Amino acid sequence: MIEQLVQLDTELFLYLNNLGSTTWDAFWMFYTTKFYWIPFYAVLLYIIFKQHTPKMFLVILLVIVLMVTFTDQVTNLFKHGFERLRPCHQEGVKEVMRIVKKGCGGQYGYFSGHASNSMAVAVFAGLLLRHKYKNLIFMMLFWSALMGYSRIYIGVHYPLDVLCGFIFGALSGFMFYKLSQYLKHKYKLY
Repeated sequence: MIEQLVQLDTELFLYLNNLGSTTWDAFWMFYTTKFYWIPFYAVLLYIIFKQHTPKMFLVILLVIVLMVTFTDQVTNLFKHGFERLRPCHQEGVKEVMRIVKKGCGGQYGYFSGHASNSMAVAVFAGLLLRHKYKNLIFMMLFWSALMGYSRIYIGVHYPLDVLCGFIFGALSGFMFYKLSQYLKHKYKLY
């Protein structure tokens, strides 16, 4: 059963990864690079700031830092606990795939930190701002989905790495959203 799942995951990875072309490589490398998203995060924080009291905004900032730290650390625990090689390190796969990123990254890839962090941010921000910006959560989920695809495109994660990252990230984002709301009501930070 597990062997069949891994085989299907590998086949899907090779199919999706080999859809790429040099025409799109620069776009997906740009998209997958966290540094380039700093202005996007700054705008999100500004929107959150405008919707909340200064005290609540500080609580939200603290919760976001905790969420990203938690998501990163659990992702690293899984990577080193499962020790599933990234496709770009896997014998029999790396020879037939497209590798876009110079240097493949760490040896292990289960599950994707980019997928889990982007989904956590998407769910958290989408829920936090849903009353004022009703469609924001859909835009955020789409942004996160593309982030996950970028990891397959550049050759550093299997689809299952990305899917599990999404699931964990969504749970993490929801859990930390609930924590922010608990703190808001407990300390009356309206």
